[in-house]
Amino acid sequence: MSTTEVAPVVYRSVEDLEAAVGRELGPTGWFTVDQSRIDGFADDTEDHQWIHVDPERAADGPFGATVAHGFLTLSLVPYFVNRLRRIDGVRMGVNYGLDKVRFPSPVRAGSRIRARTTMTTLDRIGDAAVQLVTRTTIEVEGAVKPACVADLVSRYYFA
Repeated sequence: MSTTEVAPVVYRSVEDLEAAVGRELGPTGWFTVDQSRIDGFADDTEDHQWIHVDPERAADGPFGATVAHGFLTLSLVPYFVNRLRRIDGVRMGVNYGLDKVRFPSPVRAGSRIRARTTMTTLDRIGDAAVQLVTRTTIEVEGAVKPACVADLVSRYYFA
């Protein structure tokens, strides 16, 4: 789906990650969010609200078109992060949760989105383990405000 890709930055140690805190990566290539993806997400989550799945009614709605679910946009965060960075040398990585999520701007069907990430904090939680918070900002082509800003909390256990 992406039209332009950048090579992911590779981190191989806790020290590599510590040195990268505060540095922005990205943007990724563009990714089109089409109506079929929105409809599929609606089916998977049982959220068939008309602003997502009824183009005719949505044309007269507040956004002028159908829009992606906020959680659909959020679910693309790992996709984008994995295109910007790779962490080698871990025996396990886990999604530990989210600290903060906001959806400042809608993603209309057919829009292109891309992302930038910044590792904001890194805490050692053991001899070879860290908890990493990554802020991901998903932009909509042509929009002033981002579609999503999310702080993803991950734990990585190095070999």
